[in-house]
Amino acid sequence: MLALQVCSLMVNYIINSLSKQNIYKIIVYDAYCGNQYNQTGSQLHLYVSSRPPCRKNRLTLNPHPWGKMNLGKIQTKKFNLWFKNNHVLKDVDLEIQEKAVTAIMGPSGCGKSTLLRSINRMNDLINGCKTSGEIVFDGLNIYGDGNNVYDLRRRIGMVFQKPNPFPKSIFENVAFGPRIHNTAKGEKLKEIVENSLRGAALWDEVKDRLHESAFCLSGGQQQRLCIARALAAEPELILMDEPCSALDPAATSKIETLIGTLKEKYTVIVVTHNLQQALRVSDFTAFMYVGELVEFNDTKVLFERPRSELTANYINGKFG
Repeated sequence: MLALQVCSLMVNYIINSLSKQNIYKIIVYDAYCGNQYNQTGSQLHLYVSSRPPCRKNRLTLNPHPWGKMNLGKIQTKKFNLWFKNNHVLKDVDLEIQEKAVTAIMGPSGCGKSTLLRSINRMNDLINGCKTSGEIVFDGLNIYGDGNNVYDLRRRIGMVFQKPNPFPKSIFENVAFGPRIHNTAKGEKLKEIVENSLRGAALWDEVKDRLHESAFCLSGGQQQRLCIARALAAEPELILMDEPCSALDPAATSKIETLIGTLKEKYTVIVVTHNLQQALRVSDFTAFMYVGELVEFNDTKVLFERPRSELTANYINGKFG
């Protein structure tokens, strides 16, 4: 158990605001960096008995429900990115919790897709791209000298806005990653393909036509095939850049259900324009505007009680 000293005035204010409803689940934020705890939006969830927790001005904390505090899967630290003279990302501080779904939302041009592509260094391929600050993945600054970008991209899968299957069979699409990394062949490769298609909720629909062209699949099936292809490389993190924007409502529903299943094994980051989708699928949500991280919080808290007026206006449709 941990202990946190909080001044009695703050404690009494929190307790008074909640005691009328007999609610003693309390979220406390540090005053630093927009009233978020630890600069990255991680929350301390305090669970106490029916007696007010103001005795000796000390609150007792249960362990953080998503694991140890300050040990997110990905942390961005004062991360900046420029395309030539265009300053696209500005001092982004964000912590992504492991085995949870984090949504990044904001209006067009706010930098959310650029941030996503920064996590597996895809922006390196664009002339004039330069960065400062850090993106830390499992304790390693991925922009540090001597890092193997190809190994990084094996550990971080990417699913794009539009389905992009290779001009190969369904089987060969999924087998592509293990083949190119020389990690499996023969029966082992067949097992990986089947498990990946099952993981993408596609196996039952394609198991009898694995050697047909991937282009024979519907748009929603192609997107799930792309997810299966990402899973076959056994990543630790999956990035999804508006994965449902080109799909019909039925296919979107299947992808959203799949995202909820994937977080049992993987850390997932989803960029979306769809506010309701962010609310449905994510555990945490970040709101970005003109390259800056405006707010990051538990999804339900951010939508119901946004701290920033800018966030509230975006959620309420006053701009977008």
